[in-house]
Amino acid sequence: MTPHPVPLAPGPTNGGPPAARSLRVLVTGGAGYVGSHVAWALAESGHAVTVFDDLSEGHRRAVQGLPLVKGDILDGRALDRAFAQSRAEAVVHMAAKCLVGESVTRPDLYWRHNVIGSLTVLAAMQRASVPLMVFSSSAAVYGEPDEAVIEETAPRRPCNPYGRTKLVFEEALAEHAAAGLVQYVALRYFNAAGARPGGFGEQHAVETHLLPNLLTAALSGGQRPLQVFGTDYPTPDGTAVRDYVHVEDLAAAHVRALGYLSTGGASTAVNLGTGRGHSIREVLAAARAVTGRAFPSEDAPRRPGDPARLVASNALARAVLGWRPTRSLEEIIASAWRWHSRRAAARRRASRDVAAPASPVRAVPMSAERRARRRGRQAAA
Repeated sequence: MTPHPVPLAPGPTNGGPPAARSLRVLVTGGAGYVGSHVAWALAESGHAVTVFDDLSEGHRRAVQGLPLVKGDILDGRALDRAFAQSRAEAVVHMAAKCLVGESVTRPDLYWRHNVIGSLTVLAAMQRASVPLMVFSSSAAVYGEPDEAVIEETAPRRPCNPYGRTKLVFEEALAEHAAAGLVQYVALRYFNAAGARPGGFGEQHAVETHLLPNLLTAALSGGQRPLQVFGTDYPTPDGTAVRDYVHVEDLAAAHVRALGYLSTGGASTAVNLGTGRGHSIREVLAAARAVTGRAFPSEDAPRRPGDPARLVASNALARAVLGWRPTRSLEEIIASAWRWHSRRAAARRRASRDVAAPASPVRAVPMSAERRARRRGRQAAA
């Protein structure tokens, strides 16, 4: 397994925000949930952003106002056109399949998109002489960790195909960097959640993530109990523990990672998390308090591939990128609740508009003067 070059000695950007220059950036998967937040954060930081997305999970309206090239990362020619059109100087690579359960039942999709597709992006970068990549990796590379709080030096033993494919591409990046072909930062996300004001919230065609499912249960008025997958984990309350980080905090880390690379930072991988874990039952209690809804839940068996506990150390991200998360679990839930509530209200309005009967056309009585004019025209005819 190829080790990551992790900068340990203080450098010019350690302990503070990197002094980034404005770059032309191609964001693959930039119309998705996390991707759209990152694309807007980059644009608002002064970078010239072009989004590349096949829109299979992304949404055009999430990046309305930004240049969008529709294409598949498995299509090298489409990528070449996107690089030519955007004149990109850097890539933020976020396009991926990302559902743990699906990766267990359809590993072929994950190897094709997350490994072959990512290598196709890397090859297109080389053809376009683009040297910088910020890669959206995952805490899933660690599998079942031995540590209560995971550092980047922890063993990487993924326990599902999703995590394994992310790790394989990290290793490919490390080998390309050793050959002088790319400079990169791999950002190992823990659990992204929340929404930016006026932004786009989390929604998938098949939703498996806790927070959107939890808020759907809250909005359903008890008609859709939330399933709690696994109540026999070796954790204090028996449910899985995760480190939830606000999607806006994640987006800010991408801006800083790009700045770090643009000022000559060495290739590395860093965790993005808060350093604090919350069990599913703790998240349920917080959501009931934030929403004011006493929605039901029901226990269910564990899902294949789900580890018991994933909590990040973010010390390296603080030191190298000058990044730290700023939002609490309650703020994460509140921001997601506002977005899901607005979306549900918009759907109700649309449903009422469709169901409403058309207004009847009322006959307006004809005045005596109009009747006289009409008889005159008929007589002339």
